[in-house]
Amino acid sequence: MYLHLGQETVVDVKNIIGIYDMDTSTVSKWSRDFLTVAEKEGRVVNVSYELPKSFIVCKELKDGVEKEIVYISPLSSQTLLRRTQSTQIIT
Repeated sequence: MYLHLGQETVVDVKNIIGIYDMDTSTVSKWSRDFLTVAEKEGRVVNVSYELPKSFIVCKELKDGVEKEIVYISPLSSQTLLRRTQSTQIIT
């Protein structure tokens, strides 16, 4: 099953590690450092150029190596969470 993150971006639900609210999560130094490192390593994908409301950490297999990819989404973490628990997941 797939979760629509906004625009034309979907991810497989089984690959989602976590869905985080941008406002509350980025208060933590750990979260800011994590996002900074991920961006420097080219592992951040902006789903839209709208104001970001959440970020989603997923595991993906690239070149035979499992890596964490961070998606920045204009959708709230609550909206995404509701979608994972409803029929709005694409099968």
